[in-house]
Amino acid sequence: MEASLDEFQLDFEAPLDFAASLEIFRRSGDDLLDRFDGTWLVRTHRIDGRATAYAARIAGGLETPRLQVTVEREKDREAVAGALRTAFMPITPEFEELCRTDPVIGRLAASHRGFRPVLQTDLLGALVRCISAQQVNLKWASTVRRRLAESFGRRHRAAGHAVYSFDPDRLAALSIADIRALQFTNRKAEYVINAARAIAAGQLSIESLAALPDDEVIARITAIRGLGLWTAQWILARTLGRPRVSAFDLGVRKAVGKAYFGGRMPSPDEVREATAHWGPASAMAQGLLLHAQHEKTLALTAPPSDVRTPPANARPSRNQRRALPASR
Repeated sequence: MEASLDEFQLDFEAPLDFAASLEIFRRSGDDLLDRFDGTWLVRTHRIDGRATAYAARIAGGLETPRLQVTVEREKDREAVAGALRTAFMPITPEFEELCRTDPVIGRLAASHRGFRPVLQTDLLGALVRCISAQQVNLKWASTVRRRLAESFGRRHRAAGHAVYSFDPDRLAALSIADIRALQFTNRKAEYVINAARAIAAGQLSIESLAALPDDEVIARITAIRGLGLWTAQWILARTLGRPRVSAFDLGVRKAVGKAYFGGRMPSPDEVREATAHWGPASAMAQGLLLHAQHEKTLALTAPPSDVRTPPANARPSRNQRRALPASR
């Protein structure tokens, strides 16, 4: 019996632990946008401005990583396969060298062998994720994203699984009251609309951002009201896969503090200084550190003797006081 044209098998380079890598999508609840139940990953991928859904079932182990994939439309097989292959950050020679020179990263890489951070390649979805997570716990952020998806998202199905996508034009046409009714704050509702309008107008896109250097990506994103430096750094690392540390992120600061500062919360500047040696492996190292933090395998280390503790009354700058959500 021939396989259905909308189904195919995809093999990956070992080692790859799908379950550990994808746990981020169910850790704080199901937002209906990036769905993972321990076996099935269900997401959408944008092709020429339209969203198509796929469902990928884990069909292999750590040393034989394989996904059985079903696509919403058979004609999208090739594009979906490409999106899946690039979704998991690769283990690069630079990361392997970092594991040899940094005992913290080396130990975590051995403890979580096969873990790979997963990129958020839908720009509007990634921006909504950032906005929803500002100054709230991640379970609540997941809850309001789910409400936004059910109320104003587009519903897709693949292999019997439902999943939603956001259409920039539809979100751009909403009022603040429409989104506020879902228990977003007025400001967050405004920021979601601003992000959608920027994408709908062609002001922001994955393609245009990918062609820019980091500083210009930051400038382009932070020009949109409500999208700050934290959001720009998040997009650089987790959407574009750039070697950038989200130094303003509270989750990153806590993890770096535990790994390199004896548990003390470092400032964003201290985070950048302590992780400067990560270099080209920064995105991979950051993802691994956060995963270990959530899995409670990140051991407390003694702080270096040359690190100065800031005065107790030291206050962050105005930029640092902007919304600093915990990582997801």
